Amino acid sequence: MVWQPRRNWVLLSVGNGRADGGVWSTPEGFVAKRLVPGEERPSHYAYWRRQADVAASGLLELTVGLRAPRCVKVDSDPDGITLWTDAAQPTPLTSSDAAAALGRFALNRLEPADWFARRILRDRLADDQQHGGWAALETAEVLPADVRRSGHQLWSHRSEVMSELDRLPQLLVHGDAHPPNLLRTDGDDVIAVDWDQFGVGALGFDLGYLLQFTPTPIADLVAAYQAGSAATWPADLVRRGAVLVAAVTLVARAAWALDQPDPGVHLERLIDLSAVVDEAVSQASWNAR
Repeated sequence: MVWQPRRNWVLLSVGNGRADGGVWSTPEGFVAKRLVPGEERPSHYAYWRRQADVAASGLLELTVGLRAPRCVKVDSDPDGITLWTDAAQPTPLTSSDAAAALGRFALNRLEPADWFARRILRDRLADDQQHGGWAALETAEVLPADVRRSGHQLWSHRSEVMSELDRLPQLLVHGDAHPPNLLRTDGDDVIAVDWDQFGVGALGFDLGYLLQFTPTPIADLVAAYQAGSAATWPADLVRRGAVLVAAVTLVARAAWALDQPDPGVHLERLIDLSAVVDEAVSQASWNAR
């Protein structure tokens, strides 16, 4: 029998067509998330079983800074996996509080398992290359010429960008730390969901995702991150990692969006944050030669 959600479940979000098969709330006060088969490489950013592995391990129910909701059970069947967790009611969270929580989360030390994502941006760029790279940006007159030029430089020097990120401290990362995934505070910590890209990444990685979705200046976000992490790492390195991750992600999403029916929000975000892309390019290692 093909898996179906129960009739008394309430749909919270539809599946994204990859590993996410949808999310429902249940009458018992739980959240049921359906995972469907996809990418099988455990270290790949899109590994379809990762959220189930995260939940079953219990590791992220004990971390500081960010924590996962309690896992109730993990059900497997021939069609996929259903992940049951405690429901967490979202409450407003300031960008500074989120950045401080990310700084605290970076202090955690866990022995990496084989299902930790390890090459999130490298694998994403490899996927982009298979689909023609960021060529759509070259002729996208909807974007300012300087934005297109900076995007071209990032793509042309993507190997150097990845090497620069590799030279930064490698830490635990949520992998998709934008506001909808940061539900609410719980004491000094934040309850976070959608750990599908959880793993190891460069210092500032999660902050680079957050800064794309907030008007808070990057200097303020870095200051909050430093407060959360007790300034364990130099602020300039935190900022550098965040800027590089944000710039690559902003341009990649805009290039992808140009082939979509409604690319608006991704293009607007790239234009609004073009200074971040400019900073990534102007301070890049290849420009210092």
